[in-house]
Amino acid sequence: MQKFRIGTIGGTGWIGQVHATSMQNVQRIYLEDTGVPEFQMVSDLDEEKLKVVKDRFGYKEMTTDWKEVVTNPNVDVVDIATPNSMHYEMAKAALENDKHVFCEKPLTLSAEQSQELADLAVKKNKVNYVAFNNLLNPASQYVKDLIESGKLGDVVRVTGTYDQDMLLDPSIPITWRHINKLSGSGALGDLASHLLSVLLMAIGDVEEVIGVAETVIKERPKEEGSSEMQEVENEDVVQTLLRFANGAIGTLGSSRIASGRKNYYTFEIQGTKGSVHYDLERLNEVHVYFNEDDGPDMGFRKVLLNPYHGDFKYFQPAPGIAISFNDMKIIEAHKLIDAVVRGKPYLSDFQFGAKVDKVDSAILDSIKKREWVKL
Repeated sequence: MQKFRIGTIGGTGWIGQVHATSMQNVQRIYLEDTGVPEFQMVSDLDEEKLKVVKDRFGYKEMTTDWKEVVTNPNVDVVDIATPNSMHYEMAKAALENDKHVFCEKPLTLSAEQSQELADLAVKKNKVNYVAFNNLLNPASQYVKDLIESGKLGDVVRVTGTYDQDMLLDPSIPITWRHINKLSGSGALGDLASHLLSVLLMAIGDVEEVIGVAETVIKERPKEEGSSEMQEVENEDVVQTLLRFANGAIGTLGSSRIASGRKNYYTFEIQGTKGSVHYDLERLNEVHVYFNEDDGPDMGFRKVLLNPYHGDFKYFQPAPGIAISFNDMKIIEAHKLIDAVVRGKPYLSDFQFGAKVDKVDSAILDSIKKREWVKL
């Protein structure tokens, strides 16, 4: 089995450890010669946490300087699990040092920077993967198959929402997520982009957008328990109208202060022959309706994820046995490893990441101008 060596930047954070755990579990789940990850180097700022993570995953080296990861001759794949503003510089440096790159979303803070990285990745001929993990959810793959097979007919309307209430409390202090130069945007880039990535995969390109947004909590404490306040620079709530290249129209909204909503990611795609509805809080169920069902039994039917859907079969042998978020990250890690070791094709490359970022940028431009923006 071929080995490949991983260097992780931001390895002590939650998502960095999720990445490492997922890569460890690929071989156990897929039971095939997928390639064996070797954990070469981990980087972050807190040395004590670094020592814990180094031992937990068996990294051979650790450093507080991320540049040592991208220049390390013993690293094949650079895994970027840092806050948004750091992605561009790190991914660019990794590519320039001829490394494969696995980067959390968003790719960068601007459509221009993302396209620059996409072009550089092609020039360098390196695997370049953006971690939009909902793309590989077996439910998302089923929805994509329904559309491509023509079972829904022509798509005419799309509605989608991604809401959380994790920032509803105004006493929560300022973080990098509230500062534009560090995050790029608020609810749009943090939440709605996950949903947008699936719609772009399933339906196709967006031609034009118009949006509206509001910052409801306009300032927050500078730090925990502080009376000194700092301005919140980006949106708590966003709503946009989209026109897709195939003629479908859609509405997409998101809130990070949605009372009662913990991870409310849901969408419905309506076609001329049927419709499909999905809610991530019910991860293992997809609801479909076909016009031919009209009659005494008309109505949406519940389809339980099963071995016919995407990579579900590698995790469970029968319909209705639940899979989880962490399973979707293992599927993602498998696609990355297959691309690095076997040269297999993969969906979520930097060009796709740049496409998502271009739509986000157009929505932000529309909000600022208060008018339609064409892509």
